[in-house]
Amino acid sequence: MKIEKINDNQIRCTLTSEDLESRRIRLSELAYGSEKAKALFHDMMKQAQANFGFDSGSSPLMIEAIPVSKDSIVLVITKVDEPEELDYRFAKFSPSGQDKTEDGGKRFSGADDVLDLFQKIRDAKQAAADSKTEKEHSEKEADASRKEKEPDDVNLLRAFSFTGLEPAIRAARSLNGFYSGKNTLFRSGHGYSLILHQSDMTPANFNKVCNILTEFGTGSPISAALEAHMLEHGDVMIAGDALQTLAGL
Repeated sequence: MKIEKINDNQIRCTLTSEDLESRRIRLSELAYGSEKAKALFHDMMKQAQANFGFDSGSSPLMIEAIPVSKDSIVLVITKVDEPEELDYRFAKFSPSGQDKTEDGGKRFSGADDVLDLFQKIRDAKQAAADSKTEKEHSEKEADASRKEKEPDDVNLLRAFSFTGLEPAIRAARSLNGFYSGKNTLFRSGHGYSLILHQSDMTPANFNKVCNILTEFGTGSPISAALEAHMLEHGDVMIAGDALQTLAGL
């Protein structure tokens, strides 16, 4: 709560929703003049008198509530020397005998405006939070949708070298039909090289195939560009289904 003097008849109090929460004052209490609300107003006037010598005396007080941000309002409190000249933009912040609650309690006639402003501030903050949550949710749904629609064009490649044809045949038979993807066998020096694709296998199952093949040959990474070069210039022995063919020998 911040109190400032405007002139001898006016002070300005910046009041936030946190000020109410720290005093455990509900918004509705401002409208119905609870003891806590009265204490808050008393503290405001006491601080104004101590800091600036602002004393209302017997003069009526009016308040103009001005929202300045999403979480604070400014209360301009004015001493009125001539009540009949009241500007209806202001509202009394003093008990009115003709304005009572349903249970007979006196209501601050200007507090409804303050309550309405605080409620608008709270609604604005909640709307901003809801908008942020909705935006984050929409972004997550959009990401999920993109992942579903994007084609799975990642195709892992792996190369294996064998010292002879016999180890390659044993490797093919050990898979027992588990692998059915695209693979090509090349003659390479005194041995053989096998390049196989992940094809439609999951990464986990493709990894299992590679682990089995490492028991019979030596695995190594390979790029699609190198595979293309070998297909064009290498000594192709069995193209496309090498392991499937070797398993049947």
